[in-house]
Amino acid sequence: MKYVPKKSFLTGAETHIGQTEYLQIFPSTMAKRVAVILSGCGVYDGTEIHEASAVLVHLSRAGAKVQMFAPNADQMHVVNHCEGKPTEEKRNILQESARIARGDVTDLAKLDVSAFDALIIPGGFGVAKNLSDWAVKNKNLTVKPAVVKILQDFHKSGKPLGLCCISPVLAAKVLPGCELTVGHDTESDMWPHAQTALALKEMGCKHVNKNVDQAHVDLKNKLVTTPAFMGNAPIHKVFDGIGVMVQETLKLA
Repeated sequence: MKYVPKKSFLTGAETHIGQTEYLQIFPSTMAKRVAVILSGCGVYDGTEIHEASAVLVHLSRAGAKVQMFAPNADQMHVVNHCEGKPTEEKRNILQESARIARGDVTDLAKLDVSAFDALIIPGGFGVAKNLSDWAVKNKNLTVKPAVVKILQDFHKSGKPLGLCCISPVLAAKVLPGCELTVGHDTESDMWPHAQTALALKEMGCKHVNKNVDQAHVDLKNKLVTTPAFMGNAPIHKVFDGIGVMVQETLKLA
């Protein structure tokens, strides 16, 4: 937290103001502009809602200016979240993402990288189904062209990327050889998806084992990743880990 000295109008003594008041006085020096890409609404076919909410809370607390984006296209499929099974229904990614964004979400095609200081992508199967085809092809995935361009443009501009849960697979494809984490690489009750880490290693990335409440920073690529729900952990630890990711991403912005 940053503090700024000021004079008391009563005593003339020097006092200090906290972060909230600082932001009100000097908003332009503190407010980072962050684009957040959503991929639908719901863990099995869209954005993981708890992760998206955690990202938004931590960005809000940091005084960031946030704009959410999502592709204006159909989801790969729609999953009944009670049964975990696909249905015959069709849903639009942008319209579903609007549920999380409270209606304030923009077509991904309109994302102007020059207008933002950082990019964050929460996890959920929407990353693996709607932003890429990881859910079908695993390490042989293809990332949607619009997402590839956005990631590349942020990277070329020296602007940081914050990715959590399964979304680091996007960086693994677009930024070959990058350092990242999706948790641990040895399967256990705590880490049932450890094979994902092994697949990322096979793709040429350096995987760094991290706990749910931690994040890894790849300084060379300005890439910050955290496991989130790749591990079986209490939700408050997922929230804390995403907080670390957000903080580290903003430090690089």
